[in-house]
Amino acid sequence: MNMTNETETLHAMALARLSYFNLAMVLQLYREAGSATAVFENRNNIRDIIPDASQKLIDILRDYDVMRARAEEEWNYDQAHGIRPLDISHPDYPHRLAECEDAPLVIYYMGTADLNQTRVVNIVGTRRCTMYGEDLVRRFVADLRVLCPKVLVVSGLAYGIDIIAHRNALQQGMETVGVLAHGLDDLYPHAHRATASQMIAQGGLLTEFMTKTKADKINFVRRNRIVAGMSDACIVVESAAHGGSLITADISRGYNRDVFAFPGRVGDLASEGCNGLIRDNCAALLTNAEAFVKAMGWETDTQLEKARQDGIERKIFAEMTPEEETVVQILLRNNDLHLNMLAVQTGIPVNKLTGILFEMEMKGMVKTLAGGMYHLLN
Repeated sequence: MNMTNETETLHAMALARLSYFNLAMVLQLYREAGSATAVFENRNNIRDIIPDASQKLIDILRDYDVMRARAEEEWNYDQAHGIRPLDISHPDYPHRLAECEDAPLVIYYMGTADLNQTRVVNIVGTRRCTMYGEDLVRRFVADLRVLCPKVLVVSGLAYGIDIIAHRNALQQGMETVGVLAHGLDDLYPHAHRATASQMIAQGGLLTEFMTKTKADKINFVRRNRIVAGMSDACIVVESAAHGGSLITADISRGYNRDVFAFPGRVGDLASEGCNGLIRDNCAALLTNAEAFVKAMGWETDTQLEKARQDGIERKIFAEMTPEEETVVQILLRNNDLHLNMLAVQTGIPVNKLTGILFEMEMKGMVKTLAGGMYHLLN
């Protein structure tokens, strides 16, 4: 990382620390200022940037220098322990998460997985799962691996459904990321250390919390929004009537993510939450991986791979504008990309790219998929 990017990240780390109880307000400040560095440079005259800045915000910024020192301490620890601080402007920061209005300014990441893969799904559920739930996860992940070989599986590394999802993803050779409710200098629960170590080499661990942050109850709720925000879809396997995974499902719906739930027997305590989600039309009923893939429009993965194996070449559309040709060439190399990823790879601003993709869809060149993805048609 060059010095300019390092400086911006350090300012973002300090600003994130200040925003712990005022996330939306400070995130708005960051976006209006254009960078964390701009906030730092104008911290003593912030109303020059935001004329209607509240007195509360002004008071918070008075502690900026203290938090900058804490950020530098964290930076040094991270560099020594293989942790990557990713501020919201970093290209490796999860683009899906960055779109959310309460996205963390900085996340801390250890791992090898691309957090902006074409397919990302979270699998969540009760900590007190049954054999029924374990079997559902095992079968779903195995079948998903066959239908869509490249899917990143996200969960919270908790007891029950979370750890079962991680372990089955690892067993199937899939990358899996755990989102933690504390700093990366520790691991909770300790019983999952071996699995976490394997995930760092075949996925990763991430958190919005600096080191020395304990796994307090409120942090788990904050953690859930990252699980939801960085994914295309949320799958609830088992949940009690008021289970924590229902929070992730609710947040997912608020982010316009697809939500699915496996049904359970009537009266089964471990499935009351899932049955309630389905009953109240808050989640689509899910029975197997094939139904999920079809609902998400992901069956093109298998079709595309088969076409490549059979040596079928894609058609090049006639009468394309230079911008449309650029989009086509990108999708030919890696089909089904998120709007933000397309913008990065084509170099076309998002607001302009949206119009180009709309015209291409009208011409029958591309189609939109769930989660803001674009697919190049044959």
